[in-house]
Amino acid sequence: MSTVLPGLTARRVPTAGLTVNVLEVDGRSGPPVLFVHGNVSSSLFWQPTMLALPRRYRPLALDLRGFGDTDAAPVDATRGLRDFADDVAALVQALDLPPVHLVGWSMGGGVVMRYLLDRPAAVASLTLVNPVSPYGFGGTRGLDGVLVAPDGAGSGGGTANPDFVSRLAGGDRGEDSPLSPRQVLLAHYVKPPLVPDLVDVYVESMLSTVVGDDNYPGTGGTSDTWPGIAPGDRGVLNTMAPTHLRLDGLSEVDPKPPVLWIRGVDDVIVSDTSLYDLAYLGSIGAVPGWPGMDACPPQPMVAQTRSVLDRYADAGGRYQEVALADAAHSPHLDRPEEFLAALVDHLDGA
Repeated sequence: MSTVLPGLTARRVPTAGLTVNVLEVDGRSGPPVLFVHGNVSSSLFWQPTMLALPRRYRPLALDLRGFGDTDAAPVDATRGLRDFADDVAALVQALDLPPVHLVGWSMGGGVVMRYLLDRPAAVASLTLVNPVSPYGFGGTRGLDGVLVAPDGAGSGGGTANPDFVSRLAGGDRGEDSPLSPRQVLLAHYVKPPLVPDLVDVYVESMLSTVVGDDNYPGTGGTSDTWPGIAPGDRGVLNTMAPTHLRLDGLSEVDPKPPVLWIRGVDDVIVSDTSLYDLAYLGSIGAVPGWPGMDACPPQPMVAQTRSVLDRYADAGGRYQEVALADAAHSPHLDRPEEFLAALVDHLDGA
C-alpha cells in the first residue's frame, strides 16, 4: 500500500550524522514548519496536518532515527533526547533552513524542547503536542520532578510491555489482541470510538519502528525499589528516563520564542493518571506490590509541564495552553480543525 498521500513527497537527505527521511508538501515555500513525531510512529502521522497548513508556510516532517525510513542508528540514552535533537539540527543544516517553527508530538515534544535548550536562536516558535514531561517518563514525583529512587526505578526500557514489543517486531497488523499496534492506536493514540481515515497508514507507521536494545524499547535493568525495574543506557525509552532527561532549564534560554502547548484532555499516555506510568497502575491495583502514595506516587506529567512553562513565562517568555476536549494523545487526529486553528494562530503571531 502507498503510505505517502498525494501532494506530499518523501526523500532521504544525507546529513552530517545519518541519512534522514523527510516529507514535504509539493511546491511550497515560505517559513519552514518542521513536524517531529513521537514514539512508535513516524512522519506519516503528520500528513493531514501538513496538507491543511496554509500555503504561506512550508511544512516538513522528518523520521527520527530508528523510525520510518531514516537510518536505524543506535540511540545513546545517556544523552537524554539529544541524539534525536542533533538529528533534527543536522537536517535543518543540510536543507539550509532559516530559524524553524518546531512542532513536536509526545516524545517529539521532548526532542524539540531539547533543541530549544541547545539552539534557541534557531527556533522561530515552539509547539508542544501532548509532550513528554520535561522530567521524563516515570520515576519522579512533584512539580519539580524529584526522583522517587536514585536509580530511576519505574522508568526506562524495561517498562515496555513485552507482548506489545513482540507484536511490533513481528509486524502484527491484526486486531485480535488489545496489545496489537492497531488496537493500541485505536485505544490510546486517539480517543475511542474514532477510527481515523488513515488507520492502515498509521499502523504501517508504527510498524516501521526498529525493535532492539539500541532502538525501541532499549535496555533495562533491575532495582531494589518497587517495581524492580531500572533504566538502561541504550534505546528509546531510556532517553526519557529521569536519570537521563531533564528539560526544566527552558526559562534560561535566550532568546525565548513563543510556545504553544496543545493537548488532548483525555490523553491516557501523557497524563497525571497515565496508563503507562507503573506508579499510577500500581495505585489502581493493576501492578502488584505498590508501596503506597508516600513511597511511590504517580507522576504528575501535565502539572510538571505547566510548572516549567509557567517559569518560562515568569522569565520573560510567553506560552499558551490549549486543552482540547474529546481528544486523546493525538489531538491533530482527534480534533483536526481545532488543532489546525490553534497552530496557525500561533504561527501567525510568532
